[in-house]
Amino acid sequence: MLKTLARAAFTAGLALSLTGAAHAQEQKAPIKIGWTAWADAEFVTKLTKKLIETNLDHKVELVQTDIAPQYQGVAKGDIDLMMMAWLPETHKDYWARVGNKAVQLGVIYTDAKLGWVVPSYVPEDQVSSIADLAKEDVQKKLGGKVQGIDPGAGLTRLSKEALKTYDLDDYNLTTASDAAMVAALDRAIRKKEWIVATGWSPHWMFGKYELRYLDDPKNALGGIERVYVISRQDFQNDYPKVAQFLMRMHLPIDELQSAMSAANETSVDEAVEKYITEHPARVKYWLTGEMPSAS
Repeated sequence: MLKTLARAAFTAGLALSLTGAAHAQEQKAPIKIGWTAWADAEFVTKLTKKLIETNLDHKVELVQTDIAPQYQGVAKGDIDLMMMAWLPETHKDYWARVGNKAVQLGVIYTDAKLGWVVPSYVPEDQVSSIADLAKEDVQKKLGGKVQGIDPGAGLTRLSKEALKTYDLDDYNLTTASDAAMVAALDRAIRKKEWIVATGWSPHWMFGKYELRYLDDPKNALGGIERVYVISRQDFQNDYPKVAQFLMRMHLPIDELQSAMSAANETSVDEAVEKYITEHPARVKYWLTGEMPSAS
């Protein structure tokens, strides 16, 4: 009997020791989140980092890189998560390449949109759709240039296709960062010059400037998109509570756009703190699954 009890105690102690060691090992490994320097990506990623570190007791390491290496990193297991998988159209090529090596954890926001934008002072009776850019006088006023964002973005790939679809052979798509695109837009607006730029919603620039999307009758830039959180294949097993949190995390697009505007006026860190303070019930649900009371 004593031997049986001793064996049981030893087995229980060993199991506890192994569990503790595994937990300690998990605690030591930071969760790596890939992100690109886009306004929406930065806010959502840093909000996620703050909530995981503060409430779920895991360190987070942010890995800033282009969108293609993020998909590759998730597929290889070098990156645990990415917060900006635009599907079904914008990132379909990247998603097809990762196959079953990545997992969709949830939709972080819906009603996302890509398009080309012009300042509202550009007369709509002259330029209302992408097709109007083929007009000789319009091409001249725009300098034969479409101001784009980073080369690896899905929006850049689709914009190159749009140039072909609409036979805009006299135009060049300029690639740059999100910040450089907005800076070019700002310079043109200050001088009341004509400009066409690649854009997307949500983005804080729609709150700062009076802009409109050009119609896309041939649907070259796709329709309404969903933005997913994706993870490496075994992430849910390694970090179950964090995975559950991400499955519940969803931001209404108007709230996200408002938060991005606040980030532009102050800083991303301040906007993250402000969002958490102003939406306690929503944040609590994300973290715990506890629904707010009806009262």
